[in-house]
Amino acid sequence: MKFFNLLKKELGELITPQTILSLVAISMMLMMMGKLMTNTIKEAVKNEYKITMSDRDNTDFTQKLAEALEKSGATLKMVDTSGDDYSAILKDVDAEALVIIPEGFTEKLEKGERPEIISVSAMKSAAAMSNVMNSNSGAIELISQCISSTFASKAGLTAEQVELLQVPVEVTDQTVVKDKSAPISSTSVMSSIMMKNMILPIIVFLLIMLTSNMLMTAISTEKIDKTLETLLSTPVSRTSILSAKMLAAAIIALINAVVYMVGFSSFMSGTKESLSEEMSGQLITQYISVDEALDRLGLTLGITDYILVGAQLFLTIMICLSVSLMLGALVNDTKQSQTMMMPLMILAMVPYIISMMADINTLPTAIRMVVYAIPFTHTFSAMNNIMFGNYAIFFGGLAYQFIVFVICMFFALRLFKSDKILTASLNFGQKSKFKKHDDNE
Repeated sequence: MKFFNLLKKELGELITPQTILSLVAISMMLMMMGKLMTNTIKEAVKNEYKITMSDRDNTDFTQKLAEALEKSGATLKMVDTSGDDYSAILKDVDAEALVIIPEGFTEKLEKGERPEIISVSAMKSAAAMSNVMNSNSGAIELISQCISSTFASKAGLTAEQVELLQVPVEVTDQTVVKDKSAPISSTSVMSSIMMKNMILPIIVFLLIMLTSNMLMTAISTEKIDKTLETLLSTPVSRTSILSAKMLAAAIIALINAVVYMVGFSSFMSGTKESLSEEMSGQLITQYISVDEALDRLGLTLGITDYILVGAQLFLTIMICLSVSLMLGALVNDTKQSQTMMMPLMILAMVPYIISMMADINTLPTAIRMVVYAIPFTHTFSAMNNIMFGNYAIFFGGLAYQFIVFVICMFFALRLFKSDKILTASLNFGQKSKFKKHDDNE
């Protein structure tokens, strides 16, 4: 009963209106970002079909090119322009992109020369999505195809021969994962997997920072305010006090994990759906849906797999809490607690960056061993290892994390059961202010 009272007290101190407000704000922010990304991608892809063109050559051939663009499904806007002040021209025609067919275009073609096409684009931002699609690229590609068809026809080639020249080979993609295969490009599969696997590393990194700072600040504050000394003098075992503190922090961390997971899933699913709906057939060629391909290749995760990932995530949180408890006991003031976060931050940052950029299992052996020695690494690569059947590495990492947790808890318990929890300090040769206080008394 005393343990549950302690747990209730710790949860009451951690679950504050500020904590709830921050969780709600983060969840709403991520959902809004997902909606914004969806709209941005849709607008960027729609620009592919809006073409503004100025025909300065004005011949039968260029008029046929304009007709071909309209037949392809593009919304064509013809404008009259002159001069080479392209900034002023874009303002006059009220467009962000413009294709100009200059005078003498048809004449050069008839002479067998390579004519010029002027592509004018307004760049208003360095943001990736603001320039993801250039409407001029589609127009120029279609114009090039029309010119190729014209030359081929003059050479006496049939429509079938022209089509064969333009697309000389038909590519059938097959992606293989171990003993399974699916008729889909590896690029499509990788894009889908990357979107899903991007969520877990971000959540793990945020939780490591959040839980560490949470418990470290709580311990250091209680130590500085002398409330920890009062709590330890009560007729309750120190193991119960320590367990209540860690369990309360773990519950808060798991609540944060659920909120982050839902928020990031909403963000990533909005991006994925808008890309697959609007850009299907333009950016990738696939013969079955991505979800069906992932199922055939065995790259989908079941309930058991998510439970295993959750177990590894829980062990990671508990390791962070036990280490944070020891580091918090060395803090003399609240400012120093930020400095004590650096070791954990570095240990989390290294595998986080590596897992986002490369497959840890493909690194050189020496580097791989060093990276896997960091217990957090196994959680960052958990979904990847389960998805591709690297169960030996996954369960080996799970066992390694459990051993690290037991060792960390052993030292945390030893520290908490001794009076050093009240006097320990990282003072770099200077006497701790807690010891100074005892000496004065």
